[in-house]
Amino acid sequence: MNSGEIIAVCTSADKGERKSDVKHCRLIKKFGLEGDAHGGDWHRQVSLLAEESIDKMRAAGLDVGPGDFAENLTTRGIDLCALPIGSLLRLPSGAELEVTQIGKECHTRCSIFYQAGDCVMPKEGIFARVFQEGVVANGDCIELVRRGLEKGGNP
Repeated sequence: MNSGEIIAVCTSADKGERKSDVKHCRLIKKFGLEGDAHGGDWHRQVSLLAEESIDKMRAAGLDVGPGDFAENLTTRGIDLCALPIGSLLRLPSGAELEVTQIGKECHTRCSIFYQAGDCVMPKEGIFARVFQEGVVANGDCIELVRRGLEKGGNP
């Protein structure tokens, strides 16, 4: 599917912890979500995870929800894992995110793993940089406007 919905906009004050749904936030170019601990001028400014991935963990008996895997944006209805690097996602405010990484390698079991019992981010989370600034809010449509050329890997 080429579009979906933002279910939660999450930030945290510190790295390696669950994030809280702040309902809406500004996406800042060369940083990420305003006030988020993972922000910075690097390729993993914003993390996205599908609600469908969280549902897999719920089906396994875990009591988890949006932000519990430290993702910034929880989506529904868009197949994040199928998006190649370089894909461009647009929000109603005009904000755009460019996919920079699919999944991530976890060298150690982070606090998210110990709190949630498992972590889907290494397999099903994606990362992006803010290509165009704007606001993102719960309920926003997220639309694929350009499909990248390369599947998987790191920049």
